[in-house]
Amino acid sequence: MTSRPARLRAALNRPGGPMLLPGAPNALTARVIEEAGFEAVYVSGAGIANTHLAVPDIGLVTVSELVTQVDAMSEAVELPLVVDADTGFGNAVNVRRTVRDLERAGAAAIQLEDQVSPKRCGHFAGKAVIPVAEMVGKIRAAADARRDDDLVIVARTDAAATEGIEWACERARAYTEAGADVLFVEAPRTAADLRYVTEHVPGLHVANMVEGGLTPLQTRQELGELGFAVVLYANSAMRGAVTGMRRVLDHLLEHGDTTGVQHSLIDWQDRQHLVRKEEFDLLEKTYSTARPGS
Repeated sequence: MTSRPARLRAALNRPGGPMLLPGAPNALTARVIEEAGFEAVYVSGAGIANTHLAVPDIGLVTVSELVTQVDAMSEAVELPLVVDADTGFGNAVNVRRTVRDLERAGAAAIQLEDQVSPKRCGHFAGKAVIPVAEMVGKIRAAADARRDDDLVIVARTDAAATEGIEWACERARAYTEAGADVLFVEAPRTAADLRYVTEHVPGLHVANMVEGGLTPLQTRQELGELGFAVVLYANSAMRGAVTGMRRVLDHLLEHGDTTGVQHSLIDWQDRQHLVRKEEFDLLEKTYSTARPGS
């Protein structure tokens, strides 16, 4: 069977339009993404921070917390996982260990960014970036650390916010030369900036579509025509889930029951299928001679 990193590489290089890449903060969301028919899952650092810690995306998630989530998602789905590893959790030597740990947990791709640690969401104010040479060292360390040569290294630059789009593209070129497989110029401010990225930097590019963020929203077709290989929706599923939870809970508080919002709930059988209860029923039947109390 082809490895997940190899499958991801093949999908990234396949003609026919950019890959749609939705993000997940946990294994259940990853399973929903897989059942919907997508080709890969983005393991969102912001999503993990928001969902598991109820904190903003300002570098508070630890590497061990990230590895735990990647391991759970890798067990839950067969799709390749593109893992947001923030700044790599330290210097180039730390990046080496981060890559080893995430690859062992099931990552098919690892994304590293050039922000000063602690990082911030790419669409927040107040970002700063490290020197190009330091980031080049991190990318080289990541590329050398992978056990599977097909593991994809995604290099993100946040320099557009501090140095302008032209210098951000200069950084992207340097990161390609250092060994990055995919480039991610974060938060272009205009459609012209998006076009500038793909016209001035050869390679595979990520376009990050953040509803309410700094980059103007474009369709998959529009971004494909610009030359992007990946269209990322890192937290759209999570944000939709929060809206759904609020709708149900507001109704429950107001009316005292869920009768009027049951159409918004996953049905009982679908929920059990989603978590593969039938597989565990079979395991119990296969390995258990008697249940407690019988």
